[in-house]
Amino acid sequence: MGNVARDIEACLPQQLLELIRAAGELAADKGQSLYLVGGAVRDLFLGRPNLDLDLVLEGDAPSLARHLAKLRGGKVLTHPRFGTATISQGIISLDLVTARSETYAKPGALPAVKPGTIEDDLFRRDFTINAMAAHLDPARFGELVDPHGGKGDLDQGFVRVLHRGSFKDDPTRIWRAIRYEQRLGFRLEPDTESVLRRHVVLMDRVSGDRLRHELEHILKEDHPEKALHRAQELGALQQLLPSLEGNGWLAERYERARQTSPDARPESGLYLALLAWRLDEEQLKTFIQRLRFGREEARTLQDIPGLKKALPALKDRELLSSHICRLLERHRLQTVLAAALATDSELIRQQLALYLSNLRFVAPSLDGDDLKQMGVPPGKKLGWLLQALRDARLDGKVTTKKGERDLVRQWLIQSKR
Repeated sequence: MGNVARDIEACLPQQLLELIRAAGELAADKGQSLYLVGGAVRDLFLGRPNLDLDLVLEGDAPSLARHLAKLRGGKVLTHPRFGTATISQGIISLDLVTARSETYAKPGALPAVKPGTIEDDLFRRDFTINAMAAHLDPARFGELVDPHGGKGDLDQGFVRVLHRGSFKDDPTRIWRAIRYEQRLGFRLEPDTESVLRRHVVLMDRVSGDRLRHELEHILKEDHPEKALHRAQELGALQQLLPSLEGNGWLAERYERARQTSPDARPESGLYLALLAWRLDEEQLKTFIQRLRFGREEARTLQDIPGLKKALPALKDRELLSSHICRLLERHRLQTVLAAALATDSELIRQQLALYLSNLRFVAPSLDGDDLKQMGVPPGKKLGWLLQALRDARLDGKVTTKKGERDLVRQWLIQSKR
């Protein structure tokens, strides 16, 4: 059996390393065993940075966390009902969990949980590469626990379930299998892929909230289009909505989004809008209801049909800047961004880019108080004049504050005739 002690020491910040060593010593003093588990162990072997550490204790994790905080300092948040705790020291934190076993009453149901051993805890995990642990007690620090051959699957580049009923127990593991396969550049172990294809229909029994949660994880990946394309190949994407597509069109738009984004990674909401862009109004309604999107996401998706109807007007090369703003400012920014990436028309893309980068920020120099001082009474007329001033700015009719004042005086004179 291998040992990852040197990897742990090399990869973790000193403060975090000292904290987990202290936790291991404290557990050993209590006659209990503490382990580093899951993705952190996997990523040690892969050389991937991962400071999201999960520790599993064969004992009372909240109690150990409280004792550790007293010994080493820090804040503790415990959830005794679930046997979990988080200890924080400044910017670092550790999650401690009581080892447990799980059983599923029916496919897609949440599991029944009870305390267990490290073997029980590893067996409840999704894939062999995530079902490894490392001892943290001083006498065996770093010693690998790998009852399901996770290290061998890492070496071969396989994503493999622990047992043939895994996807039946929890169909959301289908999405996690796809996510890990694409993120790590691995492939589904052949028998795992066969079982996955057979059980993909069981996602119908999973709540929309849980499916949305898995989709959100996909959309936060560096290249979500890879996972979505693979999900379509395996029939998983269609289980969210039959008309969703993860094809080359989507891949091109996601790549364009990354190239034009000011951030290292575009917002997942933009990826979501592009995924849903080709759906019609009824399909969008079904999609929103099925995955129970929150208010902001739902409003962005609901905005797509209206914006798509408005886009053809942008093909007019003589369209005034003020008219461009009138067409677009009623729509959500995320939807307009998606439209700029989705459209096949270069002219429409240019008009959208002009709005996004320039026109939407244009405002008159005069405000409501200035207009009141010039004799404009409060009410609808004042609001109309402010909009008219903005239009004049957008269309180049005025370029200075003095020009705006002259225009207002002209309007006031005309209104008295």
